[in-house]
Amino acid sequence: MTSFPETLARALRTAPGNPFVTFYDEASGERQELSTTTYANWVAKASGLLVDEHGLERGDSIRIDLPTHWLAAVFLGAAWNTGLVVTDSDGSDSSGPDAVVCGPETLVAWADDAGKRPTLACSLLPFGVRFADPLPQGVHDVGIEVWGQPDAFTPFDPPAADDTATSWAGVETSHADLFGDGKADRLLSTVPSASPAGAELLAALLAGGGSLVLATHATDDRLAALAEAERAQPNWS
Repeated sequence: MTSFPETLARALRTAPGNPFVTFYDEASGERQELSTTTYANWVAKASGLLVDEHGLERGDSIRIDLPTHWLAAVFLGAAWNTGLVVTDSDGSDSSGPDAVVCGPETLVAWADDAGKRPTLACSLLPFGVRFADPLPQGVHDVGIEVWGQPDAFTPFDPPAADDTATSWAGVETSHADLFGDGKADRLLSTVPSASPAGAELLAALLAGGGSLVLATHATDDRLAALAEAERAQPNWS
């Protein structure tokens, strides 16, 4: 029986300097690599942003509406670190999420309701920088707000192993179930981390001491080359 904070703490004790998430965007040329320690640092900053800046509490729900990107993996970790439930709710009814993290392509879909819930937007530009243009009223720019958060975060009310970590189409999965089985492999994936398959993969690799190579906008030939260069096995589901 374990939870995300316990799983991350174990990974930091056993392999703090090992690469955990390596990201390639073949459209922009970005390559971003997060060691376990760097990932934990980003998770801490994002946790502070969600809890200290925007008042979210254990048990609240969050929609991470981001494509294949390293920041999606960071916000998944921040949600689980603070006891939030990651959901696929689209906000079309009264059971919509308590908070949203979105990107440029999904910003319009959430901007009109930004006054109803904390709405955070990621530019998805290299190094996680701010948007070039002002955002709609009520939408918060992660590239501005995240940098002022502390590099360490200890949840005041940490999640327990039996707390819900994800709720996809109403099907709930606990921390214990999500982090119970680990993978020690280095895997290459194009699947968005904030999806059922992507979240399960990220959790398994963290639990098992593995690592993830994320790629987007890559051709099949380029994916094969990345797999060879990164010594990673393809994992498309």
